[in-house]
Amino acid sequence: MDLLSRLIVGVLAVLITAWLLPGVHVDSVLTAILVAIVIAFLNAIVKPVLVILTIPVTILTLGLFLLVINALLIQLSAKIVDGFSVSGFWTALAFSIILSLVSSILHGLNRSPRE
Repeated sequence: MDLLSRLIVGVLAVLITAWLLPGVHVDSVLTAILVAIVIAFLNAIVKPVLVILTIPVTILTLGLFLLVINALLIQLSAKIVDGFSVSGFWTALAFSIILSLVSSILHGLNRSPRE
């Protein structure tokens, strides 16, 4: 059940962020579901490899290079999923930041009182 609630929160976060940010287009709810799944997969599999490979650059930039990695993963997910488009790197960077904020807010609202 936890996986389903995380997926729903991810889909809602993608839809809200796409609605808030000009330059990002999501065709349908099905597309948002696919985007949430692809982003989750990329964050679980590809991002750790990229983080390890870019440790020196990340240290030199005091961690700001992680934002670049997030933006590149958003652009990669836009290439993978038809019906999801991001207009450029800066839009992808803003999308990744806003998506993180919206996801955090939605996860906070989704928590039960006993947690």
